[in-house]
Amino acid sequence: MTTGLLKLTDILPLPGPVWGPYPVRPASEMAPPWRGLLPRPAIGACRRIARRAETLAQAWQGKDDENWAADLQALRLDLRRRGLLPELIAETLAAAVDAAERTLGQTPRPTQLLASAVLLDNRMAEMATGEGKTLAIGLAAAVAGLAGLPVHVATANNYLAQRDAQRLAPFFAAFGLEVGALSGTDQDDAKRTIYRRDIVYATAKDLAFDFLRDRQTTAGAHPYQQAAAVLGGAAPPQLLMRGLCLAILDEADSILLDEADVPLILSRTVSHGARRAFMWQALALARKLEAGRDFRVIAADRSAVLTPAGDEKLAQLAAGLGGPWQRPRYRREAVNVALAGLHALHRNQHYLVRDDSIELLDEVTGRVAVGRVWSRGLHTVVALKEGLKPPAETETVAQTTFQRFFQRYWRLAGISGTLREARAELKAVYGSTVLPVPLHQPGRRRTLPPRRFADRASLFAAAAKRVAEFHAAGRPVLVGTDSVDDSQLLAAHLDRLGIGHRVLNALHDADEAAIVADAGRAGAVTVATRMAGRGTDIELDNAARAAGGLHVLNCQHNPSRRLDRQLAGRAARHGDPGSAEAWFVHGGVVAETADDLPAKAAAPRSGWLLRLPTQIAQWREEQRRSLLRRNLLEQDLHWEKRLAFAGSS
Repeated sequence: MTTGLLKLTDILPLPGPVWGPYPVRPASEMAPPWRGLLPRPAIGACRRIARRAETLAQAWQGKDDENWAADLQALRLDLRRRGLLPELIAETLAAAVDAAERTLGQTPRPTQLLASAVLLDNRMAEMATGEGKTLAIGLAAAVAGLAGLPVHVATANNYLAQRDAQRLAPFFAAFGLEVGALSGTDQDDAKRTIYRRDIVYATAKDLAFDFLRDRQTTAGAHPYQQAAAVLGGAAPPQLLMRGLCLAILDEADSILLDEADVPLILSRTVSHGARRAFMWQALALARKLEAGRDFRVIAADRSAVLTPAGDEKLAQLAAGLGGPWQRPRYRREAVNVALAGLHALHRNQHYLVRDDSIELLDEVTGRVAVGRVWSRGLHTVVALKEGLKPPAETETVAQTTFQRFFQRYWRLAGISGTLREARAELKAVYGSTVLPVPLHQPGRRRTLPPRRFADRASLFAAAAKRVAEFHAAGRPVLVGTDSVDDSQLLAAHLDRLGIGHRVLNALHDADEAAIVADAGRAGAVTVATRMAGRGTDIELDNAARAAGGLHVLNCQHNPSRRLDRQLAGRAARHGDPGSAEAWFVHGGVVAETADDLPAKAAAPRSGWLLRLPTQIAQWREEQRRSLLRRNLLEQDLHWEKRLAFAGSS
């Protein structure tokens, strides 16, 4: 296994005299410095590591506790001295196989070892839903942790972070590693304690904002400047993290793509009553404008723009107002924001009203985006629209994007069931290649033809009858819907048919674990918004498996092919039977460009031709969002250069 060559990727960015007390990739670097300098081996190299680990695992299984511990200590020293060489990765994975059997009662499959080898080579592993990503990540984290690398595992939500950390804690303890998880509500002292552990599970958002807080604490000074200041008698900065050494992203596409077009803004509350009054006036003026004539709503961007006629009418309406209302550009931008809040953002689709406040919904997962707010006065507008007291005004202290933040890690890896559609962007932005991991058993999912309906009412009426068919046959059914309103509409149809069901949306997010746990029972019916429940497994009982497994009915208008595959991937896991189909309404986000196949009646249309316009529309939307992410990244880079010019890094 020894190659005789030491790759730059094998060198470990550990906190210390070489990499500094807080390793982080310089802001000026757009991608890993070794990209293009050295050839990257194909997946065959990772397969050889996985096979070697399987062979070596037998020797570890025969060791008594004393020899096991002694050999592990020798391996730890070797890893820290020589780095993540292929032969050392294979040996450590072999020990991890035995440790998983001893502590978890699980024997890692060859495909999980392969996925772990891919992650340790700074790649993205496409591993199908239900194939054991949690343990694969754990194996890779244990190898890196034994080598001394501080490991950050980014998960989809705080519940999964805590669940996975607790589940794998005995396994990590066998390696002498400590694991911790951020809850999303931890205070700074608790965070520092957690970040000192070898492996930390957290959401990508928590990691990014804690990094921004650390940058504020040090005022952007270089780590060596901080060290020099301490030597000169200054108090050491109270940082949260130990640097950005290695990140392993669970559901990597959700983090690096779906959530990457939202800027991450660290803000503070300010008193700005005049700004709030100004937005109240903007909302009042916006209500006097006529849709189509005075303004256009751009649903895809959740924005609105004045027409020339509307601009002229606005000038007349604001003629009696003073101050900023006499500045054409300023009043135009303010009223455009107000129009977006009135007409482009909808309750129970883009946000909830709960406890007398506005809570934003994540459009990918359907969950409440805790702590997220709209900027530029939009949050104030929506609160006023709903008759609520606007929240306190905020000002930006620091900002970044997931794209820029994860570029700052010295080592970056990820795993998801849906990566291949985005492999070009992942390579261009992060320097990461995508390698496929095969199924450990042949897939048995049947994909039924798509169907299209004239309107939502006919779709959900038919969907309820479709659910009744599978329910009567004893099969569990999962229905994906776009919004809270859609899930409740379908629930009403099911009630009329007397079909028992559970709804998983942002209003019931506290019950997510319990709802998903029951979704695989024979005859169970679950209605979920977007990908609510993503990251948790739907386990079938024997009766459900015998009846034909889980059926997934996709009634979502997904903007990308990846999201279609994610939802369909809930069915037929682990070699179980199952089926999936997609139904949609003519019009909407995806079908709006399918004018070559008009739906003039309530009767559904089906057939393979329906896939083509849908896929074309999705491709266009994917390209639009990719361009949006690239523009956002360029803005972020420009912002960083301005800070660097001012003395920050």
